[in-house]
Amino acid sequence: MTPLWRSGLLAALAALIADQASKLWLLFVFDIGHRGAVRVTPFFDLVLAWNTGISYGWFQTDSQAGATILLAIKAAAVVLLAIWMARSHTRMATIGLGLIIGGAIGNAIDRFAYGAVVDFALFHAQFAGKTYSWYVFNLADVAIVAGVIALLYDSFLGHPPQKRPDPGR
Repeated sequence: MTPLWRSGLLAALAALIADQASKLWLLFVFDIGHRGAVRVTPFFDLVLAWNTGISYGWFQTDSQAGATILLAIKAAAVVLLAIWMARSHTRMATIGLGLIIGGAIGNAIDRFAYGAVVDFALFHAQFAGKTYSWYVFNLADVAIVAGVIALLYDSFLGHPPQKRPDPGR
């Protein structure tokens, strides 16, 4: 395990706390379920959506068996990502993996507690009289996407080019 694992652990914890705190506040303090959609800006609304599937609502399932399978897959993914994070040698990759882990655990807590993931952020735009909306998402999803971007950056741009030994020597 590298000394960088603490950075990843802190990133996972920060993502998890921000995600769960925002969801608990929206559900039980702000009471988004009774308020309905709340316009925050002309392009952003708070809405309540229960996602029983995986990313972007794919593989929606209302059965207990389906939910159990999704939780098992998520648990296995978190374990594999944690092993990768423990072996990581760059801060960017370690933090990226921590963000993914924290986001995955945040959404798994929802699935366990409510049977679905709590999504609440909706961006939209209006062009030529038509409204275009993005998927409803939450802070765990933001952490997962940020973590993937960090991993991609680290993989493609994060390391200086390695010098190859001169074959003539």
